[in-house]
Amino acid sequence: MMPDAKILVPPDVATQIDLLGDEIARLSELHTSLSRDAGMLVGEEVTRFGMLQGYLGVAIVAFIITLIATPLARKTAISVGIIDRPSARKIHSVPIAYLGGVAVFLGIMSGIFYSYFASRFTGLIDWHITQYAIPGTDIPPGSGIPQLVPPSIVLGITVIMVVGLIDDVVGIMPRVKLGGQLFAAAALAYGDIGVKVAQGILSPTLGALLNNHDLSWAFSMPVFGMVEFDLIYWTGTAVIAIFVLGGCNSANLIDGLDGLLTGVTAIAAIGLVVIALGLAVLDDGPRDAQRIVLGLALIGACLGFLPYNFNPASIFLGDCGSLMLGFCTIVLILLLGDSGTDAGRSYLVIAGLIIYAIPIIDTVLAIVRRRLARKKMSDPDADHLHHMLRRSLGVKGAVLVLYVIAICFALLGIALSMGRARVVYSLALLFASYIGVYAIKIARRKHLEEEAMNGVQRRTVPEDGSANAGRESSSVTGTV
Repeated sequence: MMPDAKILVPPDVATQIDLLGDEIARLSELHTSLSRDAGMLVGEEVTRFGMLQGYLGVAIVAFIITLIATPLARKTAISVGIIDRPSARKIHSVPIAYLGGVAVFLGIMSGIFYSYFASRFTGLIDWHITQYAIPGTDIPPGSGIPQLVPPSIVLGITVIMVVGLIDDVVGIMPRVKLGGQLFAAAALAYGDIGVKVAQGILSPTLGALLNNHDLSWAFSMPVFGMVEFDLIYWTGTAVIAIFVLGGCNSANLIDGLDGLLTGVTAIAAIGLVVIALGLAVLDDGPRDAQRIVLGLALIGACLGFLPYNFNPASIFLGDCGSLMLGFCTIVLILLLGDSGTDAGRSYLVIAGLIIYAIPIIDTVLAIVRRRLARKKMSDPDADHLHHMLRRSLGVKGAVLVLYVIAICFALLGIALSMGRARVVYSLALLFASYIGVYAIKIARRKHLEEEAMNGVQRRTVPEDGSANAGRESSSVTGTV
């Protein structure tokens, strides 16, 4: 054959070859995309940062909406007179607008609804596709359908915000606010959010002891017929209620300095999202995308509000904001306990509580402090952690110190999620104990000084002769 000879290919064969090449290229792209979504791409390591980039639009939308909505909320609050007036217990000397929580709510909802919108259009979010079965549905594993933030969480956030807003505007009784929080907790239980926290604790302990890992019993009753009792579900529901009540009210307690709660919540949410991204890299289950979306929406909203709320603040969160931030953080912690496996990951819930340690520690100290002083739990005082730091460091100094402490706890929680259990538990216990003992000592200093002065006076009474004089007067009176 001559070197410059050409092979003549029939036109129909050449066309089929071109079509086959195009099909091979299309299948290769599809294979690469599916492998990347499933975390199985050969030669490319899926990392937390890579996973974060796919969802970053949620945080950006929440940030921008909050940044725009906050001045509008401030203007509205001033026009209708929803302001926080100075008093003996307030650190500000001029009236400050409320309704900041409404702007944060709009930011969080915008981030969540952006994820809903992105689920219908490609390219907006690089969804993590789980290989686990989706409970409660007929959707097969690896179907590629994005797992969105459940409506029960959206309903809970809305209820908490509305109840707090009503309290900011007209004022409501404490039991009504508690009722709203319990309703939000019931919505979570109905949506099966956080129930596996109890399962992860009870199944390997009580379930193994009774040889009944489901811890459910069916029995017959005269009126109701066959009744099934699920101990894990009802225990999980109680745990959810305790977490929601504690999270909402602990957040409300530390909202005493400009930018404190907003910044602490943002730091905690960052720590929780780092854990959530790690779980998504390992494909923990259908909760992966839900954790990341809610966490990034919370971070974006907090960062969008913080410039207006940091000292000197031009707007406050109000109860609608503080209760809502506490609720969102607690929901993230509960979501860490849900996984694609049968049992929950209880140690990750502990990691989340360590990350959110500052509000928890401050609430426990407030309860102990008021019990020692024989005061009601609802009685206010000026001995919270931020109050003590403010007296020494000023507002900005106290807030920045608490930011640093929050970062330390967040790092401890992240380390626990990576398996450094003994070291983290030891450091967290040491850290929390030091803070607790020092805070109680400072808070009770005045009481201890008064007790010491009374003891000195009792010891010095016999030296001035007043006691003998009293006896003499009594005897004279008796003689007369």
